[in-house]
Amino acid sequence: MNYLIDLIAGARPNFMKIAPIIDAIKDAQETGNKLEYRLVHTGQHYDRNMSEQFFEQLGIPEPDVNLGAGGGTQAEQTAKIMVAYEALLLEKPCNLTLVVGDVTSTMACSIAAKKLNIEVAHVEAGIRSHDLTMPEEINRMLTDSITDHFYTTTELANNNLRKLGAREDQIHLVGNTMIDTLLKQRPRFTQPQCWKEQNLEKGNYIVMTLHRPANVDEESKLKDLIQAIIDNSESLKLIFPVHPRTRQILEGLDIHHDRLIMVEPLGYLEFNYLVENSKAVITDSGGITEETTVMGIPCMTLRDNTERPETIEMGTNELLGTDPKAIAPAMKRLFEGNWKKGEVPPLWDGKTASRIVEKILELQNN
Repeated sequence: MNYLIDLIAGARPNFMKIAPIIDAIKDAQETGNKLEYRLVHTGQHYDRNMSEQFFEQLGIPEPDVNLGAGGGTQAEQTAKIMVAYEALLLEKPCNLTLVVGDVTSTMACSIAAKKLNIEVAHVEAGIRSHDLTMPEEINRMLTDSITDHFYTTTELANNNLRKLGAREDQIHLVGNTMIDTLLKQRPRFTQPQCWKEQNLEKGNYIVMTLHRPANVDEESKLKDLIQAIIDNSESLKLIFPVHPRTRQILEGLDIHHDRLIMVEPLGYLEFNYLVENSKAVITDSGGITEETTVMGIPCMTLRDNTERPETIEMGTNELLGTDPKAIAPAMKRLFEGNWKKGEVPPLWDGKTASRIVEKILELQNN
């Protein structure tokens, strides 16, 4: 009898985590295992142009279902996803709902599945920022409170789940599927258009990404942060792929400098080409800190907390906070050659998805 897994994705980072799981399921199918998957796009974030390029670059099949949830407030979005996913499950139930990461879709589909007595597996379970002002932290906590099978990236995450009361037989340290995608796609990284236009060379520029409301919504803070980066980056160009929402705010602030190069959002292969060849990365993203750790690129995180402490304790990342005054001493260490080398956490080896599917096959056979 076939075993149907719903793979839930609501935003671009989810697809990066799911792509290797699809590959591993296909490998299992080729050896006679009766696993099936249904790729469910909730429609939480959807831009046709960006998504089509993204699917093509990562070799992701078109979703089997698009729930079409769209935007709205946190509550509206959660409700729309739950109603649409419940209808799908009532029409054709799955054996396992597999959710990844910490977006609204992760929480909403977990709740809908559990209400129908369908088991839930959470990839990237157990990570915590301990900051309840982040919607993602609430999504993580609620999802983990009803999850049946936890697939974790680090032993730190395992300990968080033990404190929650999870049993040892539910917790599986498998590694990081984001790194599966990174290592698979690394030989295909592609020079973006700005490389030649800006005469970029390895190590002669810094990559910036800023998108969190705490950094970009307060205009004076955003201006001070960017000015501090400009003032302390010596002669290096600052390549800043700008989210449309952030660009709108920046235009109102009238920030201009000949070394601050604002470009359109980049595809996965182009963005990571820039990161791998940069002097350093300044970001407020969580996922990028994992990728810089694996690529050995110095990373400065403009946040007061992180759900990925392993990138600091083991990797190349440093948490600077959101005070612009923290940028100067960090840049000084970078230019003096005193940035930590870092190492890659255990099991971040490109084989995480295979370990996840092995665990799912055990469920199927029980």
